[in-house]
Amino acid sequence: MVESKNSVRFQLNAKDMKKVWKGLLIAVTGAVLTYGSEAILNIDFGDMTPLAVAGWGVLANLVRKWL
Repeated sequence: MVESKNSVRFQLNAKDMKKVWKGLLIAVTGAVLTYGSEAILNIDFGDMTPLAVAGWGVLANLVRKWL
């Protein structure tokens, strides 16, 4: 198969990978805090669990920026 000179392959550079890892860290932190608070504090988020995960993730990201 011959590629034309105009074709561009999708590549992740170091800056893009840093953003991917940051997003993954925020998502995992949010999930751990949500399910941890459900288990330890016996809080039932019910249908609002995805919103709680996102909220904890945003809070964790803000705390990370302030530190």
